Amino acid sequence: QVQLVESGGGLVQPGGSLRLSCAASGFTFSSYFMRWYRQAPGKERELVATITSTGGSTVYADSVKGRFTISRDNAKNTLYLQMNSLKPEDTAVYYCHVHRNMDYWGQGTQVTVSS
Repeated sequence: QVQLVESGGGLVQPGGSLRLSCAASGFTFSSYFMRWYRQAPGKERELVATITSTGGSTVYADSVKGRFTISRDNAKNTLYLQMNSLKPEDTAVYYCHVHRNMDYWGQGTQVTVSS
């Protein structure tokens, strides 16, 4: 079955960096677009970034453009999100996502940006 396991979250000061990872299994990872979403307390889940199956194209939310980079390693079945110049408003639980007949989500990893 499809499994997505995020890691790499934590507490970081404003201006700092984190790299999130998402280990995927149970499907042909290299055949699917992958996405990162986030959900802050009291807010709806929002799409952060999308990457095509080959990694050749990416799309970002305006709020993270120029600061976040989505990437993938199809040989390792792993999705990444490099987050730089972090702001307090980036605080959220971050989820990786794949749509394969239905939506699949990981358990999420908490990112807290605070001094």
